[in-house]
Amino acid sequence: MADTSARTLRLITLLQSHRFWPGEELSARLGVSPRTLRRDVDRLRELGYPVEARRGVDGGYQLAAGAALPPLVIDDEEAVALAVGLQAAADNAVEGIAEASVRVLAKVVQVMPARLRRRVEALRTVTVPMSWRTDTAARIDPAALTAVALACRDTERLRFRYESADGTATERQVEPHGLVRLDRRWYLVAYDLTRQDWRTFRLDRLAAPEPTGARFLPRTLPAADAAEFVRAGLRGQPRPHRIEVLVEAPAATVRQRIGSWAEVEEVDAARSLVRMDSDSLEWPAMALGSLGADFRVVSPPGFTALLAAWGERFTRCTGPNEPAESER
Repeated sequence: MADTSARTLRLITLLQSHRFWPGEELSARLGVSPRTLRRDVDRLRELGYPVEARRGVDGGYQLAAGAALPPLVIDDEEAVALAVGLQAAADNAVEGIAEASVRVLAKVVQVMPARLRRRVEALRTVTVPMSWRTDTAARIDPAALTAVALACRDTERLRFRYESADGTATERQVEPHGLVRLDRRWYLVAYDLTRQDWRTFRLDRLAAPEPTGARFLPRTLPAADAAEFVRAGLRGQPRPHRIEVLVEAPAATVRQRIGSWAEVEEVDAARSLVRMDSDSLEWPAMALGSLGADFRVVSPPGFTALLAAWGERFTRCTGPNEPAESER
């Protein structure tokens, strides 16, 4: 019985991790016969999991949206709360949390009935998000983010509209490889079928993503991973501000806190040199302030002026309160 239960859990995990499984491949993954696999699928259906079967030479199984969520996992109210919470977490700046949230959100949405999806969308519409970001134009639609994540997971070709930095809009069809969150933005790494080359797409400039139904064999990415591919592309793009500071903290400590947004070079055991390219001076000021360590600005002079102005303002805030005009 223990083996059967473990295999059932393994089966539902596989069905949630891929959109469609050919029967022979799924049997091989579980190490069982096609007949045993059919019995395991029937067991999942009895538990409330909506598993669809396709017959024939190209037959297989997939987990479909059902009338209700599997009763042994979470109920309707918990599902709505989970989806809304994951959408908020997808906008989180904590490294690793955003990417994991999108993966889980994609799984939840896949099996969520339409009536629950409508409730989630209604809650998202009336909820005002709280964010450190000042670039409101960089906000993205959670539904679009989820659609792209599913296409990446299912190795399914994707079409969408894309607006370049100069405002030019084009129709794209790609083979999606993966999502990367970097420097407070989401990026899609994909093979562009029109340009016959790898490209990086900012999701805040991407609209109406739609899976085509066409599957593809993943190509070899010309980089160690998707994050490195995005970083390499960003390094080749000019940014208006190049910040360089000397931090009174070990390089390992600095990398742990802001390594995703900065180049960190060890000066000695107690100091490190930090370089950041940014569209604004405000964000590097907040990032460096979060280090909890002293630092000295090497360049540019404008960054020094900004920090001095902030320092004067914060100092005034810590002084004695002056009575308002109405109280005088």
